[in-house]
Amino acid sequence: EMLSVEMYPNLALGEPPAHMPLYPSSYDIAAGAMPSHPLAPPPAPSKPTCKGQQDSVKMELENGSLWKHFCSVGTEMIITKKGRRMFPQLRVKLSGLNPALRYILLLDVVAVDTSRYRFQGDTWQVVGGAEARLPDRVFIHPDSPATGAHWQSRSISFHRAKLTNNTLDTQGYVSIVGERKYDSE
Repeated sequence: EMLSVEMYPNLALGEPPAHMPLYPSSYDIAAGAMPSHPLAPPPAPSKPTCKGQQDSVKMELENGSLWKHFCSVGTEMIITKKGRRMFPQLRVKLSGLNPALRYILLLDVVAVDTSRYRFQGDTWQVVGGAEARLPDRVFIHPDSPATGAHWQSRSISFHRAKLTNNTLDTQGYVSIVGERKYDSE
């Protein structure tokens, strides 16, 4: 997703203007993503194709063996209203980005299903349906926006990302609900 820093005023220096909401609506995000000046339409491809630039972008999980180990044992995190850093830490390498373009890197944590879980008898058991889904809250990497050259030249760490169960969070943390299974996107 391509977003601008102006859409998230709490990430800028100083207080956000009173007339700007802390978290914009989907409409505001879509409207803000549109350029202020008209652009010429891209040239039509000579052959219809389903593959675009995104197909060439690759993301590699650097500490994949640690994540696989934790996944195999069923990692559980206790989340708090103040927020808790993810463990294991999420570190990735990117390739295939246009070095001259600027990108905003986001971390989104999504539930893998609609069930609630409880640890019973040495295993996780489904104990019912989950509450209604919370509005999406993504973590914006603090280096954003940055060029493709910047993102591809180093390991990208999300060590500052925090998970919280505070639905009214204003710190830019990722809000999640307890007793659920999650994955990152």
